[in-house]
Amino acid sequence: MPALEQLLDCLDSAGNGPEQTVVIDGNHSDACGRICAERRCLYMALEPNRGRQLDAGATAATGDILWFLHADSSPPSDGAELIRRRISAGYVGGYFDFAFTGQQRWYKNALSASINLRARFGTPYGDQGLFVARDVYHQSAGYAPTPLFEEVRLVKSLRRMGPFGPVDAAIGVSPRRWERDGWVRRTLNNRLMAMAYLVGVSPQRLARHYHSTASR
Repeated sequence: MPALEQLLDCLDSAGNGPEQTVVIDGNHSDACGRICAERRCLYMALEPNRGRQLDAGATAATGDILWFLHADSSPPSDGAELIRRRISAGYVGGYFDFAFTGQQRWYKNALSASINLRARFGTPYGDQGLFVARDVYHQSAGYAPTPLFEEVRLVKSLRRMGPFGPVDAAIGVSPRRWERDGWVRRTLNNRLMAMAYLVGVSPQRLARHYHSTASR
């Protein structure tokens, strides 16, 4: 659980961080439960379906703004305050720029730049720290109850409801999946899966492919 502990440390160290932290665990881990009890986080053990997990967390949260983070993400220390300013400025929601953690390399920077350009016109995915005003979330289409591409429905809905865009800061994303699979292979596989989703292949079928590829 080192990644989760590092994330919670980051959120706790912020001078004006989140008022509440909800942790969703798809593995029903006793260790995760203990960490959350020690940190006074709301812990929820649910079936491994990201869309349902995220929606359940949004329903359980009590704050005015929802900020969705992956456990291995590295948000900026002032991330919560940046989000509050964005919502106060009239945005219904938004996201952070994508940046790989670890030692910088030209190919990591090039891929990050292409992802950020795509997000401006398409869908920023969950690893970019999506956020939304809580009342707006519950008026929107919400997360789709699917294991992959669950955020597409939400983002499309929010773009129709009002201003939606990035804050002026990046969120750190772990490169471990790219390093494990190979940078070219992982990037191409991600794009092919996105294209398959766009032409109607079900997220459930894509998730089976995703997890079978990851286990090799």
